[in-house]
Formats: sequence, C-alpha cells, structure tokens
Amino acid sequence: MGLEKVNVNFSTGEVQFDNVPQLKDEKISYAIQNLGYRVINDDKEGSEQSSFTLEKKFIVSLIFTFPLFFAMFIPWDFLHQPLTQFVLCLPPFIIGSLHFGKSAYHSVKNGIANMDVLIFIGSSSAFIYSLVGSILFYNSPEVGKYLFFETAATIITLVLLGNLLEQRSVKKTTSALKDLDELQSETANKVLENGEIQNIPISELKVGDRLQVNEGDSIPTDGKVSLGHGKADESMISGESISISKKQNDQLFGGTILKTGALQMIVTQVGEGTVLSKIIALVKQAQSEQPDIQRLGDKVSAIFVPVVLGIAAITFAVWYFAIGIAFSQALMNSIAVLVISCPCAMGLATPTAVMVGIGRAAKEGILIKGGQTVEQFSKIKHIIFDKTGTITNGQFRISAFDVKEEDREKVQQVIYSLEQFSSHPIAVSLKKEMKKRNAKTIPLINQKEVKGKGIEADDLEGNHYQFGSANWLEIAKEESRQSDLFLKMNEQIIASLLIEDDIRKNAKETVLAFKNQDIKTHLLSGDKKDKVEKLGIELGFDAIEFEASPEDKLNYLENLENQNLTAMIGDGINDAPVLSKASVGISMADASQIAIQSAKIILLKNNSLSTLTKAHAVSKHTYLTIKQNLFWAFFYNVIAIPIAAMGFLSPMIAALSMAFSDVIVVGNALRLKYKKID
Repeated sequence: MGLEKVNVNFSTGEVQFDNVPQLKDEKISYAIQNLGYRVINDDKEGSEQSSFTLEKKFIVSLIFTFPLFFAMFIPWDFLHQPLTQFVLCLPPFIIGSLHFGKSAYHSVKNGIANMDVLIFIGSSSAFIYSLVGSILFYNSPEVGKYLFFETAATIITLVLLGNLLEQRSVKKTTSALKDLDELQSETANKVLENGEIQNIPISELKVGDRLQVNEGDSIPTDGKVSLGHGKADESMISGESISISKKQNDQLFGGTILKTGALQMIVTQVGEGTVLSKIIALVKQAQSEQPDIQRLGDKVSAIFVPVVLGIAAITFAVWYFAIGIAFSQALMNSIAVLVISCPCAMGLATPTAVMVGIGRAAKEGILIKGGQTVEQFSKIKHIIFDKTGTITNGQFRISAFDVKEEDREKVQQVIYSLEQFSSHPIAVSLKKEMKKRNAKTIPLINQKEVKGKGIEADDLEGNHYQFGSANWLEIAKEESRQSDLFLKMNEQIIASLLIEDDIRKNAKETVLAFKNQDIKTHLLSGDKKDKVEKLGIELGFDAIEFEASPEDKLNYLENLENQNLTAMIGDGINDAPVLSKASVGISMADASQIAIQSAKIILLKNNSLSTLTKAHAVSKHTYLTIKQNLFWAFFYNVIAIPIAAMGFLSPMIAALSMAFSDVIVVGNALRLKYKKID
C-alpha cells in the first residue's frame, strides 16, 4: 500500500504508520480488515461492533463443552450418543470457526500463518474426524473410538479462556497510561469579564483564558498564577512527593492538584500542547517501540507456524505409517502438537514487559523513550555526567563581582539584558540575581548565543557586548584564574564575576551506585580545571575532563562509544548535541521541547539524582523480564512440542497448557509493576 514505518503493538492492539502516499482512511481500514482484523474508530463504535464479546463467546462455549467433557467420566448413554455429542459440540465449533477461522484464513491468504491457523486446523480435524466417524460407524459397538467431539469443543473453550485471561492481564499492563489519562480534567471554572465563574468543557479552553482553581481542585491545563497562592501536588507528573508552593507568575501544570489555597490562573497551553499531554504521547510512543532483542522473537515467530505444521504432519506419518498405531490416536497426537504450540507467547514476551516497565518509570517521574532505550541503558558500560545543572544544582550565586571603570548599575543592566536571550542554568541564575538587584533591561540587537561559551549583542548606540567564558573571550590565563565570567564592551573587559553553585542532593551516592555496578563514571565540563578536579575527587569519578567545548564533548563521547555503550546526562539545553549523539541521552531538564527532542530519558524530578539510579534499575529489571519471558516462550515450545509428538499429551491438556503459557508471560511482566526495584 505504500505505508511506511508500520509498527504494530501486539499488547494494545494499536498500529502506527506514516501515511506517505496519503491514502484515504477507508482504504487503509479495508486493507487492515482484509488481514482479519477490525478497525475501531472510537469506544462507542467499538462497543457496537463487539456486542458478542470474547467473554460471551467463552461463556457460551463453556456451557456446551461442560457436559461433553464430563461425559468422559459419567456413564450416561444419552451423553455418549454421537448425535448428542454433535449437537453439543456444534455451538463451540461455530464460535471457534468464526473467531479463529477468519483470522487464520486471512493470515494464510497474506502468506503469514499465525497462531489461529494451528487452533483452527486442530479443532477442525477433531470435529470433522468425529463427524465422519459418527456417520460411518453409527451402529458399530466401537463407535466411542471415533468420537472426539469433546476434544474439538474443549480446545476451543480453553483457548478462548486463555485469550480472555491474556486480554485482561494485558489491560493491566497499560494501567500507567490510563492513570495519566485520568489526570486530565474534563471541565474548568472560567472567570468571565463580569467576574462570574462559568463551568465549561476543557475542550473549549483557549490560551489567555482566566480560570479559578480552588483547594482540592485538579488544575485543568497549563498556565501561570495571576492571583492568589497555594501549594500544588505535582507528584503524578514529576514524581516529587512534596507539594510545591505557587505564587504569582509561577508555572502550573494541568493534571496536578491544588492541595491548599485558592488562586486564579492564565491559560498558556491547551490540548496537545500541555506538559501532561506531551508526557502521555511520549509514554504511548515509547511503549510501542521495540527493543533489539525482540527481533529474535519476531524472526522465530515468522517461521514458527509452518514449522509446527510440518512437525504435526511428521508426527501423524510416523505414528500411523511407521509405528502402525490406530488412525485416531495418530491424529490426536498430531492435533496435540498443533494445539500446544504457542507463538503468541513470543509476541507478548517483549511488549508487555516494556509497557509495564515504562509505565512504572513514568509514575516515578522518569520518561523513557521506548524499549530500545530500556535495553541500551541496561547494558551501558560508561556514563558521562555534565557538571553544571546536573552534578550541581545549577542555582548559581555571585561570590565576587568586579566592575572596572564602568558604572556598576549599567553593567548589571547589560548582563541582565544579555542573559534574557539564553536558557542556560547560569543565565537563569544570573537573571534572578540581577532582578533582585533591581536591574532593568536595555534594548539590544544582533544578539547571538554561542553554545557553551557565551552570548553577544549590540546596543542602540553601536556598542558591542560579549559576556561569557575566559577561553571564548581570550582572557589572559592569570586573570582567568580569578573569575569565571567576563563582560567585554568593544573588546575591552569592563567586569568579571566569580560564581559558585552547590552539589546536587544524592550526587555522591549516585556516582558510587554506578561504580558498584562496574560502570565507568566520567565528569565532563566546560568549567575551569581547579573546580572540575576538586568536584571530581570529592565525588569519586573515574575520569575527569575540564574546559571542554561542545565539540570537545562530542569527541570525548565518540571515543567512549567506540568502546562500549555510553550514557550521557546533561541539562538538555546546552548539551543537546551530545545527548543526541549518546547511546542513551538523559536530560535533567523539565519536559521542555529541546529536552524531549534531544534525550532518550527525561528525569522530571529535578531536585535529586536518585531518580537516575531508579531509571537504570527499572531498565535492568525490564530487560531481565524480557529475557525471562523469551526464555519461557522458547523453552516451553522446545519441551512441549516433543512431548506432544511422542503421544504423552492429549489435545485437551495441550490446549490448557498453551492457554496458560500466555498468562505466565503476561503475569511475569506484571511483576514489574509491584516488585521492589533497587
């Protein structure tokens, strides 16, 4: 059809693709339906199309299978009559034929045989053989040997039971996404121009609207406080359990709860532009991304069904023609081979674990972009830490401020105005500091930020200002040792600043935690040698690199990447190029657009590095769960198929085993949701 980047999520039943040829929705839906699947446009339509649900199919099938199954143990002649067994088996067989047969037909038609082919062939073989036996041998005293109606009905009923349990279990793996969805408010209290408050649907909100939020209310959308104050619980977004104080001009996030106080807010983002919507979209996208390990399962699943059909045929031929047992028993052995096989367990092994793992991380305030990121982060051998805003808290204070000949007030105005054009942590801190000193902005033009070095601009009088590092401004070594930042006007130094920031909480414990797992820790910074070395020794880094430009950082990363998988954690703004280049880029920034684009993992809980070790632990346990699931799926089939082929399992026991194999895989994935992860 020409669709590109097609990705099917077996767990959620969703398919994502790029509609490059711009096909109409109807044509795409028709093609998907030809593959044996339904296309559901919304919940209402889905409920209308699914009136005869999987649960109802199982219940009806069970009602008719129950007397057939117990006829094997109860000597009632009525239940042993071929006509009675045929009538009892017919409803389950019709249900099974429609449920599994349609999918089997379309999968064979498209050249990719799925699990339903095995179930359909197995149940149909038992039913047709019993039907022929009933017609040909109705008056024979040996008739019982030719009736396997209970086998056909029991296979269908047990597989439907397995599918039902699997469906319910898989729904639990998506609960984290559902929890995030439920955070979104349905209505908001809009303050009208006359001061009245009107409750309106969230879909009608517009940027600039004024909203009233009272104590205990869910904040409807993103915005800023315009009146009042309070404390907001942002734990479901950031993972931070302590309520955050909110006053005028502070940022509010939709989906969080105002725990105390009352306030009015101005809407700044609506719909898909809100932080919560971005998080939901990111988690949804991440849960559908496949890790590299899944390729092994996909390759095996692609050839699995044809191989099983071949093994079933060989089983029948060996037992009937070579060994010479009865036709009926040889058929039952081959049916057992068909039914006990379980390629769907291989399909569920990876996505269920990925969904639970990423969902749990999201609740901890950690956004992981997909299964491949989970796998790579669990296998890293090097981790690089940026210094400013990562190891340190990025909240700088001026410890020395030396102004040369210019007026101090004017210098402060120039610095305040220049830093308006930067989002670097140093710039953010200096803006706060200059604001406290009542500095005013002055008009500047031709502004340009040089990443990792500084910023420059001209005033309306033609003066050229440069504010940044000593290396960039070519400051003499002796003078550069005394200060961190310098301000030049027309190539002349007019001021210098010495700044300091504090080490972030849990920094030393975080570095030690990675070292204890034989992961090499690196401190990479553009800061001066003495500061970086002092910090590196204090925290116990394995390697230290100082006065590094963005290009130097890229080269340093590439050298490590050539050795092993490497993670890089930075602020998501200045370090964007390095974060993009790393096997796993990790951002300490809030969910800003630059962080989302550059990093593969985003730590929303910014006040502590402990979430970094939590993210690594979740990745390791998720990857371990994937390997356990795949091992079980492979091991189960390697052991079960030969046992069935040797005649040690009846088709009914085989069906029961196959049904619960899926449940075991999903259940193991669900353990991630509750198990203790250190």
